Amino acid sequence: MNWTLEVVVVPVSDIDRAKAFYEGGLGFHVDHDVVTGSGRLVQLTPPGSGCSIVLGPRSMPPGSLQGVQLVVNDLRAAHADLVSRGVDVGEIRVLGGPPRPATPDDPLDNVGFVFFRDPDGNGWAVQQIGSRP
Repeated sequence: MNWTLEVVVVPVSDIDRAKAFYEGGLGFHVDHDVVTGSGRLVQLTPPGSGCSIVLGPRSMPPGSLQGVQLVVNDLRAAHADLVSRGVDVGEIRVLGGPPRPATPDDPLDNVGFVFFRDPDGNGWAVQQIGSRP
């Protein structure tokens, strides 16, 4: 039996502001933006991902989600894309051993990361994984 993770709820205080960040800043695709009997449902999916996010206050305070991780096969390109979109993203870090800033010659596969926060303070990581064992 396969168990797949399909949706992560991201607690936010302002759905419109969060939608603009995830759609425009990160390039997530808007799957749904509808009003239901229980409120507004906004679901977005990162390019190429099988897992989506749903924005809303739900059961956690805005900004309390930490450590959600995206994976890319080219961290330098992803970092440049985030910067070009205006995302306040940290420098590329190498976490294989003592954490340190990456150099242009560092291989980043499995050890390269960048970190950023959404407008509410929810914390995200982006890791480079080109191949898995």
